[in-house]
Amino acid sequence: MNRRHTMVMFSLLWALALMLPPALAQDSSPTPDPLGGATAFARAAERTAVTLMLDWTPNTNHTGFYVAQALGYYDEANLDVIIQEPTDLLVEAVVTSGAAQFGVSYQEFFTYALADGMPLVSVAAIIQHNTSGFVTLADRDPLTRPADLAELRYGGFGQPDLETAIINTLLACDGAEPDSFEYVDVGYADAFELMARERIDFAWMYYAWTGIEGELRDLDLDTIMLMDHFDCIPDYYTPILITSRAMIEEQPDVVAAFVQATARGFAYAISNPAEAADILIAAAPEVDADLIRASAEWLAPHYQADAPRWGQQSREVWQGFSDFLVEHGILAEGIDAEAAFTNEFLPGKVSE
Repeated sequence: MNRRHTMVMFSLLWALALMLPPALAQDSSPTPDPLGGATAFARAAERTAVTLMLDWTPNTNHTGFYVAQALGYYDEANLDVIIQEPTDLLVEAVVTSGAAQFGVSYQEFFTYALADGMPLVSVAAIIQHNTSGFVTLADRDPLTRPADLAELRYGGFGQPDLETAIINTLLACDGAEPDSFEYVDVGYADAFELMARERIDFAWMYYAWTGIEGELRDLDLDTIMLMDHFDCIPDYYTPILITSRAMIEEQPDVVAAFVQATARGFAYAISNPAEAADILIAAAPEVDADLIRASAEWLAPHYQADAPRWGQQSREVWQGFSDFLVEHGILAEGIDAEAAFTNEFLPGKVSE
């Protein structure tokens, strides 16, 4: 799907929605306070029902929401929260319409939505740094550096503009020729199966879920993690928690209550990954329990990473990604990075 098709899809879905009623080395430095030193948390002025629209079926990116629900953090915040799995509509369109008050998105899609004029704001980074990477079966196509991606077949998921820009930038930074790989659009098919059948050679995965799944399948994987190459490509938040500007303007107490209760949920997941995994397993019994447990342990140090508190976002990250999209012709003009996000509803106060 090219940029034009992506924007047309956003416009159509927005209009439709408006009609609806390898393990990484861990930092050994002291872990920052997940709650920024907060001792009290916001409550909605009145008992309020809100809907959170997920981006995908329940997984460990969502653990903090289910923890906040199960441990009563939302109840203490004077909220009745419905966690809704995704529909055929884009999360950004649903939140813009008001059919859901909050949603889980990604900086990539969210930036496109902002460029299309959707009145949305990111209120928390669910994971502090990009934990995705390019993965191969090591016994067939070993990877030791980005240049090894040259001459391989890449199984793309339908965003060729962004996918190609990231891969080409990595190749160029490592002295290889851009466009020296083959793009094969495979959608959301099982990339491991396609690699085993030699249909593709590598794929882009969220390591905390699909990469861990590969490990549990006893696959020998080689991975080039994006976080190891932020000197070459931009970091960006994926996933993020979003709301509408209307919610912020009309119900700021509800926004603060939801964000801070959610922060408590993710703080629990950071400190108690095994217990948090059990809560997610109980809420989503159809999901592989072993995968949830392994992923929860892997993600625990990554939710907040080196940030002063969970959810913190920076202008530099938003600006850097916007600039990258403009540089590669994916966006005609950059977004207002300052207006794309806010840290004001997070618990605790830190210097920004």
